[in-house]
Amino acid sequence: MKEILVTGGNGFVGQHLVAALTSRGDRVRVLALPSDDTTWLERRDVAVYRGDVRQPETIIPAVRGVDTVLHLAAMSDVWRPVSEYRAVNVAGTLNVCRAAVEAGVGRLVHMSSSSVYGCGSRRPADEGSPLRPFPDPYAVSKAEADVEVRRRCARAGLPVVIVRPDQIFGPGDRLHVGRMADRLRRGIGVVIGSGGNRLPLVYVDDAVAGLLLATDHPAAAGRVYNITNDSPLTQLELLTSIAAEIGARPPRWHVPYASLYAAGWAAEHAARLRGGSARPPVTRFGVAFYGSDWQNSIARIRCELGYAPSVPLREGVARTASWYRRECMPGAVEEAPRVGAGR
Repeated sequence: MKEILVTGGNGFVGQHLVAALTSRGDRVRVLALPSDDTTWLERRDVAVYRGDVRQPETIIPAVRGVDTVLHLAAMSDVWRPVSEYRAVNVAGTLNVCRAAVEAGVGRLVHMSSSSVYGCGSRRPADEGSPLRPFPDPYAVSKAEADVEVRRRCARAGLPVVIVRPDQIFGPGDRLHVGRMADRLRRGIGVVIGSGGNRLPLVYVDDAVAGLLLATDHPAAAGRVYNITNDSPLTQLELLTSIAAEIGARPPRWHVPYASLYAAGWAAEHAARLRGGSARPPVTRFGVAFYGSDWQNSIARIRCELGYAPSVPLREGVARTASWYRRECMPGAVEEAPRVGAGR
């Protein structure tokens, strides 16, 4: 049994991770923002520490006395300047590292992102591939944090494991599968280009399994690992699968990548002129993410830690759609999960 702190434990991935940790008997504490609703954590007897990674003094009480820190807290999917992203994703991450060093923590697991590699690589990106993030505040700040965590922790002697998951989805995901399902139900889903490009997806249970290996495995200390499913879905397969699961029509319109990318640039420019925090309906990063071919290798984590994705992506889509029907489609009839070829 370990004493484990999860920063960002009240978020989408964090909730699944905390549930897995408590189910196996670990004592878990979560660093949550003062405004967060943490009722579900308290019902699980999870210790909640209120704080903010941007405020170092609020991290220290949460870190004191723990064996491992799993750092998931990050800023993502908000329309903010890169300086604000850096304040959370870079400076905030280094605040967690410093607190872990001072507290004598045995291991820090930092959740980075496969977005640090950039998109459209001609060969699968492995952990030694150069970091060339798309010029988006999230990707840029995650790449900077990735580099700084390795450098600072090595200098301080703190055992660190960096994981770079592909896009995580599953029940509770309102950002990616949830947003695509919303568009398909409204009849405004489109395919970027031919739709034959492979997307970087990993089901949340498999992402959590990778994080647990990074937490426990003796060989993981000091290493970097990609986490994904190496039997990917194409963009068109994903959209078609979501549509079938929620009873919507599959997208019929194919929009050229260059045209939609230009529309993203125009939408971003208009949003900056307007000011405020409203995210544009289409962005260049969103187009690049969904319209590019992604390949990331998990050979290292398979070989060194024994990781193997256990949930086929189509089955993950079915599980996520089941949650979506319950939570986002009032009155929908919930069917028993369908299992068959290709699931």
